[in-house]
Amino acid sequence: MKQKPVLLVTGAPSRPGRRVVELPLERKTTMQNILLIESSPRGAQAYSHQAALSVVNELQARLPGAKVVVRDLGENPPPHVGPAFVSALQAQPEALEPEQVKALAYSDALINEVLEADVVVLAVPVHNFTIPSTLKAWIDHVVRAGRTISYTSNGPKGLVTGKRAVLALASGGVFSNGPAKPFDFHEPYLRAILGFIGITDVDVVRVEGMAMSGIGPEKALALATTQSKQIAAHLA
Repeated sequence: MKQKPVLLVTGAPSRPGRRVVELPLERKTTMQNILLIESSPRGAQAYSHQAALSVVNELQARLPGAKVVVRDLGENPPPHVGPAFVSALQAQPEALEPEQVKALAYSDALINEVLEADVVVLAVPVHNFTIPSTLKAWIDHVVRAGRTISYTSNGPKGLVTGKRAVLALASGGVFSNGPAKPFDFHEPYLRAILGFIGITDVDVVRVEGMAMSGIGPEKALALATTQSKQIAAHLA
């Protein structure tokens, strides 16, 4: 009888908000690294979390030896960029103050998680037609000249190439089409900022219409699960 895969949380988080999940399977192939970015304050109850987890589970089922790193911005919100971070970007390394070193180290940790990933899955609830402020803070630490983008004579160039991303977007209304389409500021922005750093292969899973009588959470999640299977099959 074939043994089922087992999810295993390994050790204590090396940094706040980060945990690593290993998926040992009977046979080994090329390791795939998945970065899951959670941004809802509702944690496991969030529909964006459930949709993103569906994508991750489908990928794990298809990728033996997959490793998942979870960065939970709802549980451990990143600080908004402040004076120490901004001034550190302009300072010489030998002249950095302790607070500047700390600010850059935090940014480097987030960037390294992205650089080490093959697939980045973002779980994103829609807040007032856009993304949560925690996710915007994460983006401000990750989109950084010299690390994820470079400015050349031909304009900006993304340095984070060869990766894929999946957006798991959850909303009470329907923004993919219909009268609310003009208020869809979340997907276009995320596609633009990911493309800016070099991630242009982006898929979208939508859990939408949860607050609408004709759809509701159950139907919305069922549709999202179908999308997750299709996307995972494409990615794997």
